[in-house]
Amino acid sequence: MVNAKAGEKSGKRTYGQACPIAHALDMIGERWALLVVRELRLGPRRYADLQAALPGLGPSVLAQRLRDLEAVGVLRRRMLPPPAASRTYELTEWGTELEPVFAALRTWGMRSPVVPLTGGISADTVLLGVRAFFVPQLDAPWTATYRIALERDVYRVEIVDGELVTVARDQGSAPADVYLESDHLTLQSILSHERSLASAIDDGALTVTGDLKAVRRLIGAVPPR
Repeated sequence: MVNAKAGEKSGKRTYGQACPIAHALDMIGERWALLVVRELRLGPRRYADLQAALPGLGPSVLAQRLRDLEAVGVLRRRMLPPPAASRTYELTEWGTELEPVFAALRTWGMRSPVVPLTGGISADTVLLGVRAFFVPQLDAPWTATYRIALERDVYRVEIVDGELVTVARDQGSAPADVYLESDHLTLQSILSHERSLASAIDDGALTVTGDLKAVRRLIGAVPPR
């Protein structure tokens, strides 16, 4: 068993308690660690993508968090084949088991009685919101595949018989029924029903190619919150 003083001498801070919660926090409790994991929940990302998604995180701290999370088995590095030939980071199977933790933190954080939600959001946060708040439309089902491009990030959303089956980073060139291109803040404002779909299209802030009715149905399945 590792004690706190031994951890301090080795350079790795630890609570030094034989408690599963303390052990989990030893691995993912450092500042920014869970947000790095959050940005990998929809699929692999490059170092530069993580930097862009977490602008408040300095490069040296990001590199350290990636090393720490890899060392404990939460994520792994993978080299993409040519022509990309770049390094990406992705969650391990064990890392994906943190999903219920994020669901609980989201619910708990949104119910805060004293601390309002402020600050920026990433493109992944917008799509994770779709996954979290989508309401199955079993009385009026539809099936459609969406390819959503938000600045440097591209996602794939699949609806089958009114149920959400896929929200993930798009890693291929498979065809879709609907192609959307926008910035993540515009899409968030539409999904939160703060801005109408029609006005975003008219202003050129959102481009839709394909089944516009399917876009309306997707937005309608994500209730305001």
